[in-house]
Amino acid sequence: MRVLVYSDDVNVRNAVRLALGRRPAPELPRVEILDCATEPAVIAAMDGGGIDVAVLDGEAVPAGGMGICRQLKDEIYRCPPILVLIGRIQDGWLATWSRADAVVTHPVDPIATADAVAALMRQRLARTIA
Repeated sequence: MRVLVYSDDVNVRNAVRLALGRRPAPELPRVEILDCATEPAVIAAMDGGGIDVAVLDGEAVPAGGMGICRQLKDEIYRCPPILVLIGRIQDGWLATWSRADAVVTHPVDPIATADAVAALMRQRLARTIA
């Protein structure tokens, strides 16, 4: 499965990559990670198709992951599930506005991130089988 990881910070992208490893759960297929550091790269990758799950950094600048998430959900038919990394738990309402399928707070918690992405991968697999 292809997982897009967006952040302007290479350390955040690496933390997500390490959290997911080869697969976030033993029963799931291996992941191929596509790193994106800019909003245009995210839009191009998502428009190109083949992305199964996206992880977007809500704290990225100049384009935050929540705004990008909302745009993707508005513009892509059957948009893949999206996890947004938020700065504070109190920002959860903004993630709801963005239509994120899941949220995890900064700093990247490897277990919470892997669990959330695994759940989204399962959701994506169930949608492609149905």
